Amino acid sequence: MKKGGTKHILKAISSLMGVSIVVVAVASYFIFNSVLIGPAFLGLGLLNLLFMKIMGIKLKFIYPDLTFGFVDNGVMVFAAIVGGSVGGVVGAIIGGVAGNTITDGLGGFFEGYVSERQKSLTRFKGERRMKSSSLGKMTGCMFGAGVSLTIASLLSLI
Repeated sequence: MKKGGTKHILKAISSLMGVSIVVVAVASYFIFNSVLIGPAFLGLGLLNLLFMKIMGIKLKFIYPDLTFGFVDNGVMVFAAIVGGSVGGVVGAIIGGVAGNTITDGLGGFFEGYVSERQKSLTRFKGERRMKSSSLGKMTGCMFGAGVSLTIASLLSLI
């Protein structure tokens, strides 16, 4: 590990933990108001983009991570809703776990595709780092969940 590596790890972990605390707080606040949970996650995604801009993380560095998170949570939300509708809490857990397994693979596929296209079209050399990769995936998850939860709410699924 290079000099300053521990400091780099601590910055990445503290960023991850800070965003995680905000996500849990907002989700907890809106848990009983399902109509607003989708827009709340969309707002969290925008807030996270602002946070990354302040931290100097360029958006072009997180496109693959953003894609992964969007596909991952966007599809998984529906798997959990279907599981919950069929089997209650246990069904939601099973739907979430099964959905997460499938969407991780699907999200990884799209993440790889975007990364390969980005490199081939722009000769872009990725800056995949702990902080930008974790925050990029979290932002994509917020947007994916936000869109899916908003659609589910409009369709009266939740």
